Amino acid sequence: MPYAYETDGAAIYRQSFAMIRAEADLARFSPEEEPVAVRMIHAAGLVGLAKHIRFSPAFAVDARRALQAGAPILCDARMVTEGITRARLPADNRIVCTLHAPETPDLARAMGNTRSAAALEFWRPRLAGAVVAIGNAPTALFHLLNMLEDPDCPRPAAIIGCPVGFVGAVESKAALWTDQPVPCVVVEGRMGGSAITVAAINALASGTE
Repeated sequence: MPYAYETDGAAIYRQSFAMIRAEADLARFSPEEEPVAVRMIHAAGLVGLAKHIRFSPAFAVDARRALQAGAPILCDARMVTEGITRARLPADNRIVCTLHAPETPDLARAMGNTRSAAALEFWRPRLAGAVVAIGNAPTALFHLLNMLEDPDCPRPAAIIGCPVGFVGAVESKAALWTDQPVPCVVVEGRMGGSAITVAAINALASGTE
């Protein structure tokens, strides 16, 4: 017998978000944060993610306002850039990833750091007022925090800090949450990744789930 399953994409989304709202504890999120959290939970397929999402007080409002004003989105990996839904962007925002810039490998060797970290040095001309999306590399998030220790380094409008992994992921996100150089969101612990990071961007860009 053929399998019977839901074939209406819009119905699948509606049912998915209804299930998340029924099962997840969303009470601590503000009205501006809740659609972002729901979208992140949806991307992870994990209702329990809700208790690990941390928004700084101004993050959702400031990040959305920056995107509406045309801020670029600076991404640590192509997996993040490719997941962003361009049609959702409110101001045809530029999406930038410098990981594969020709100069990045040589700079990484000179710095004695990873390519993911070195690539952020090429963000400096675009960093002021940008929305930063780090969904893969803890070294990128650590290096960004080191850059922002310099008072002359331009300040982004907001940081999505959700690197995933076993080495440095927990520590880099804890450092971001402790320092909070600008408004930010993190997923505590080892969890994170491109899909969750992209989900946050897409929700912020559209203002809805």
